[in-house]
Amino acid sequence: MIASPESTKSASGKPAQAAPRPEWLKPDELARLNSIELRARGVVEGFLQGLHRSPFIGYSVEFSSHRRYGPGDDLRHVNWKLFARQRKLYVKEFDAETNLNLYLFVDASRSMQCKIDGAMTKHEYAATLAAAFASLAIKQRDAVGLGLFDDGVKQYLEPSAKPGRWEDCLSLLSTTPQSKVTALSKSLEQAAALARHRGVVVILSDLVDDDVEGIKKGLQQLRHRGHEVIVFHLLDPFERHLADSGRYRVLDMEGPDELTTNMESIRADYLNKINQWCNQLDDACLYQGVDRIELTTDQPPTAALVDYLVKRST
Repeated sequence: MIASPESTKSASGKPAQAAPRPEWLKPDELARLNSIELRARGVVEGFLQGLHRSPFIGYSVEFSSHRRYGPGDDLRHVNWKLFARQRKLYVKEFDAETNLNLYLFVDASRSMQCKIDGAMTKHEYAATLAAAFASLAIKQRDAVGLGLFDDGVKQYLEPSAKPGRWEDCLSLLSTTPQSKVTALSKSLEQAAALARHRGVVVILSDLVDDDVEGIKKGLQQLRHRGHEVIVFHLLDPFERHLADSGRYRVLDMEGPDELTTNMESIRADYLNKINQWCNQLDDACLYQGVDRIELTTDQPPTAALVDYLVKRST
C-alpha cells in the first residue's frame, strides 16, 4: 500500500548467477550497498558493545555449566536465551559444535518499497537485517547463503564461509525491487529445494500474499527438510496501526487499485482485518513449528538480532 495525505506516502525458475562484486556496481547501486553496509555494521557493533557493557556478576550453582563471557570467547557458545531472560551474559562450556548453515531469503517484491512512518523502506530494513545476520554468522564461522525472491527465488548465493562472503551478500542486497507481485508459496517451495543441507532458514518479508494455505505448505517443506525456520514479518508502522485521522490517497503497490478515503471511516475495519491476517499467519507458522517475529520499521534492528539468537539457542 502507498498512502498519502492528498499526496503520496508508501504501505502496502531458476535462480540467477551470484551478484557482481561491489566494484562493478553502477553508482546508484554502489550507494545503496554502502548504505546497507554502514547500517549493518552499526547494528552488529552496537549489539556487541551492548553485550560487553552488560553487568556481569558471579554465577551461582544454578549456572554451574556456564561461565562468564570474556573477550575472545566464541559467540556461538553464548547462552542467548539466558541473556534475553536475565540480561547476564554466560558462555556454555562444551565441545565446539559443527558450523551452521544459515540461509537468508529476502523479499524483493514492490510492496517492500513501502516507506510511510518508518525510518527506511521495508526492503532497506530487510537488507540491513540480512547483512547484520550474515556478518554475525560469519564472525561465528558459519556458512551463509542468501536468496532474493518475489514471485519466485530469482537470485541465490550458495552457503559459504569463504572470505568475501559478506561482500557478496552486500552486493546482492543492493538490488532494487522490480517485480510487482509476490508469490510466497512458490518462493518458499523453491527455497526448500535450494536449502539442501540442514540449517537455519530466515525469511525476511512483509508476507503480502492472500494464499495463507500456500504459505503453510511452503513452510512445511522447509521443516520437512529439517530446517529451523524463523520468519521476520516486516511492516511499516502506518501499515500496522494506520493514522487516526486525515484524508489519504491509497495505492496498491502490487496491483492497479487506488482509492482516496478518510482514515476515520476505515480505521476500525482495517485494524480488525490486519489483526485477523496476522493471527492467520501466526496459526500457519505455529502449525509448522515456525516462529513469526513481527517488526515495524521504526523498531531498532538490534531487537531482531536478539530474537534471532534467542530462537537459535532454543
